Amino acid sequence: MVVLSIFKFCPGDSICSTCHARRSVVVSPVFWHDPVMTQVLQIHPDNPQLRLIHLAVECIRDGGVIVYPTDSAYALGCAVGNKSGMERVVRIRQVDKMHNFTLVCRDLSEIATYARVDNSSYRLLKAYTPAPYTYILKATSEVPRLLQHPKKKTIGIRVPDHPVVAALLAELNAPIMSSSLIMPGEDEPLSDMEEIETRLKHHVDIIIDSGFCGREATTVIGLEEGAPEILRIGKGDPQPFE
Repeated sequence: MVVLSIFKFCPGDSICSTCHARRSVVVSPVFWHDPVMTQVLQIHPDNPQLRLIHLAVECIRDGGVIVYPTDSAYALGCAVGNKSGMERVVRIRQVDKMHNFTLVCRDLSEIATYARVDNSSYRLLKAYTPAPYTYILKATSEVPRLLQHPKKKTIGIRVPDHPVVAALLAELNAPIMSSSLIMPGEDEPLSDMEEIETRLKHHVDIIIDSGFCGREATTVIGLEEGAPEILRIGKGDPQPFE
């Protein structure tokens, strides 16, 4: 569990005068024995404050797990290759080993680093990114095996259309390992920030509060066999892939 050094400047469960973030210290009887320190960063959805983006990215680099907004709903995220972070996400969501994790990327060139993209798939990706779609593609060797589907060797790829995500990715200079913020036994992602804080401040390092960003999961499109296959209908219009 990661504790950022900045937390020592943020005493109490209040608004920090140094970084303008709320901070809570709680003990989870389910996941960890040590106190889990959670910061809530209030980041503007259209004009993200770079100092707060920097705090969130440092948390990701240091092995933390964050909640962040996208163009469809809030999501959980950590660094690619962060095994303990991925395990925390798995425990929060209670998904099995067949779950397809998603890499949130900046653009098409970054997608090509992590997924095998043929010409027809490239044309689709170019036309429909950024957008609320997740594409399932064959993973390249750059993707850690833990993130790949154990049988199909696939990975989810996504380029959201949201200024906060764009700022995080630009500062991080790498993809974010991501999973929709859908809790066990529920069908829709959490969307109310008060509920997100109440239920997750025990289990994540940073929660980015950018207001309401939606409550639908992405539309998932399978491209691993070449021809598109609609695997889940969500916020993205499925019509282009029918």
